[in-house]
Amino acid sequence: MNAIEVSHLRVVRGGRVVLPDLSCTVSSGTIAGLLGPSGSGKTTLIRAIVGVQRVASGHLSVLGKPAGSPELRRLVGYVTQTPSVYGDLTVRENLAYFATMAGVASSAVADVIETVSLGALSSTQVAQLSGGERARVSLAAALLPSPKLLVLDEPTVGLDPVLRQELWDLFHQLAGKGVTFLISSHVMDEADRCQRLLLLREGAVLADATPAELLQRTQSADLEAAFLRLIEAEVSI
Repeated sequence: MNAIEVSHLRVVRGGRVVLPDLSCTVSSGTIAGLLGPSGSGKTTLIRAIVGVQRVASGHLSVLGKPAGSPELRRLVGYVTQTPSVYGDLTVRENLAYFATMAGVASSAVADVIETVSLGALSSTQVAQLSGGERARVSLAAALLPSPKLLVLDEPTVGLDPVLRQELWDLFHQLAGKGVTFLISSHVMDEADRCQRLLLLREGAVLADATPAELLQRTQSADLEAAFLRLIEAEVSI
């Protein structure tokens, strides 16, 4: 079963066609990387998947239901590029609030704090945290209802290499339990950590392949070079 199915999606924002005719799928239980330069349509596609973006036409289903369906609210976790937590509350107070809003047991708060390694900061006001620490609080909030799909927009921006590795280890652990990930990034060195890659450029899917398939297809030594070769090939057509 596919966790995400997008067919002929067309999105217009501010009078500009951002996604002209996009089709793609993401299989359940996989970590899919959504990669591409700024302006390629990554965030617009993400917004459409989580149901906060108006679409002009096309079909988009998430976990077997139309994107934005009320039934998906507890099944889909969304972490925006800008941490969406309250600066005047502590880490624990933030998560207790979001747990109440999500209708989950208060015991889940301690679990997600441990999961994202924020135990030592649980009583710290969020305004006093670093950008990377605030991002981890946002991730913890998204994990509270035990979602089946996690959509993460640039989740490791501003994090040190050790914490980035810890988070990617966590993503793979959760994927092993059946959670699907769609992770947006413009950092190509993170592409190797994904099981499948969707490369976007100017609102179109340039490639949909595993990292190994992409390297073989382009005869490249690394994924950044592979992406550049795909762009050059498209431009020369």
